[in-house]
Amino acid sequence: MKKTTSHSPESPDASPTDTVDLSTLSKSAARLVSARLRNPDRPDPISHVFTIVPNVDTESLLCHASETLASLNVMTTDLAGELEGSRRNVALAIQQLAVLGELLINRALDNLDLPEGVLEVPLTK
Repeated sequence: MKKTTSHSPESPDASPTDTVDLSTLSKSAARLVSARLRNPDRPDPISHVFTIVPNVDTESLLCHASETLASLNVMTTDLAGELEGSRRNVALAIQQLAVLGELLINRALDNLDLPEGVLEVPLTK
């Protein structure tokens, strides 16, 4: 059952003030981006929404990034199981990129965890 509201875009009685002028919105966004590019020291107006606590150690950042990519891996694998054809291939490609990122981060973590006095052995062909 569809629920219609008096303010839905499909409604013929919607007033012109209820609609969004996309050209004005686009101009506003362009102004903000342009101002940010002209003055990189200008704070990003939405940068405070997602922030990372200052002075977090590298190991903690890498651990959280690895866990995030592991979660992405699981979600895209589950999604790929529900899809078919080219959409499934896209989901599997995203999953492979997540795994690659996770491997890179885990290697960086391994490099941070080397015991003192132990030299890293380069890979030989």
